[in-house]
Amino acid sequence: MQSKAKEVELYLEEVPQERKEALKQLRQLCRELLTGYEENMEYGMPSYSKDGVVEVAFASQKNYISFYVLKEPVMDKHRPALEGLNLGKGCIRYTKPEKIDFEIVEKLLRDTVNSAAEIC
Repeated sequence: MQSKAKEVELYLEEVPQERKEALKQLRQLCRELLTGYEENMEYGMPSYSKDGVVEVAFASQKNYISFYVLKEPVMDKHRPALEGLNLGKGCIRYTKPEKIDFEIVEKLLRDTVNSAAEIC
């Protein structure tokens, strides 16, 4: 869902109850691990940017939770661990919150911080 919320807190208040905890956990990991990144609302969703460039974001869509990791080499490194999920070049789509493996999310975030790659 593309939100008109100006702050992540307000965005999280709008999401369906069954997704709220998973999205809060995604946010917590992003805030904890993406040191040097700025949290904003960009493109109607919570996003994390470095030097003004969004590198990570997440959103509650109509049929899934989207988690965007916009450094393609980082995504490619972890594709085997994400097998069975709906993947794009820089997007993971989770049809149910319980399908999110937060250990893999943590690895994706750590590798994003350590990657010098451009975003896709």
